[in-house]
Amino acid sequence: MEFIHQSVLLDETIEYLNVKPDGIYVDGTLGGGGHAFEVCKRLGEHGHFVGIDQDAAAIEAAGKRLAPFKDKVDIVRSNYKDMKRVLQDLGIQKVDGIVLDLGVSSYQLDNAERGFTYREDVPLDMRMDQRQSKTARDIINEYSEMELFHMIRDYGEDKFAKNIAKHIVMERDKHPIETTGQLIAVIDRAIPAKIRAKSGHPAKKTFQAIRIELNHELEVLNDSLDTMIDLLNEGGRICIITFHSLEDRIVKTIYKRNENPCICPPSFPVCTCGRKPKGKVITRKPVVPQAEEINNNKRSKSSKLRVFERC
Repeated sequence: MEFIHQSVLLDETIEYLNVKPDGIYVDGTLGGGGHAFEVCKRLGEHGHFVGIDQDAAAIEAAGKRLAPFKDKVDIVRSNYKDMKRVLQDLGIQKVDGIVLDLGVSSYQLDNAERGFTYREDVPLDMRMDQRQSKTARDIINEYSEMELFHMIRDYGEDKFAKNIAKHIVMERDKHPIETTGQLIAVIDRAIPAKIRAKSGHPAKKTFQAIRIELNHELEVLNDSLDTMIDLLNEGGRICIITFHSLEDRIVKTIYKRNENPCICPPSFPVCTCGRKPKGKVITRKPVVPQAEEINNNKRSKSSKLRVFERC
């Protein structure tokens, strides 16, 4: 299956990135190379681009798409949490811009074999990096009822989390839950029919929760963002596109903390903690897609772009 992914908020991201012809730019979630291609088009003779992704299919697709830019581009299979090490291995200490598009790619969703989909009956997988041994099947069959409940409640934000966890455990006591179809049937039984009829796909929130848990998505973002801000040159920008409230909250909070890191009590007349701002938030409100983009790409609907500039 060909790796096809429609980049979300593409024009807005490139505009906010302020690409300098001789700058160094990194995409930590390279995907099919949509944002990357637009960055590379704007680079001059001395500009450079580094693309990072943990998905082998993305690496292959982006490699083909960025082939015209040859020596200006380095593509590395890794997780963006290791960005600092990846850059150091390439002899790069600081960069002028970083892009993260935290959505699951259309390829991953549409390629049923990857097990992200709740529209076909396929083995439970959901690994972003297929070198990883643990899969969604392991989570569903091995986590305790309480662990499943917390995961679905916190990462899926599903009010029926307790009942879904209970039904999963009841079902797997009879036989292992191996496929997306089996899991969907369990979730259907755990959610009242009148709720299923009114809202979106009943499995959507649980599938999101499993995917986030399996791939440590929030943990990686939370643990990496400060380091990425430190990698920026003065005036460099980081542009992050999120797709649900949990990611967006982390980005908003860490940006704000880097803009105003002072921990002195409000009653202090002057700051004594000595913590200096690292930059400023460029987007006071997140940038969201226009109606036209949503019409052309329904998956862009929940996307939000937030931008921070290093001082």
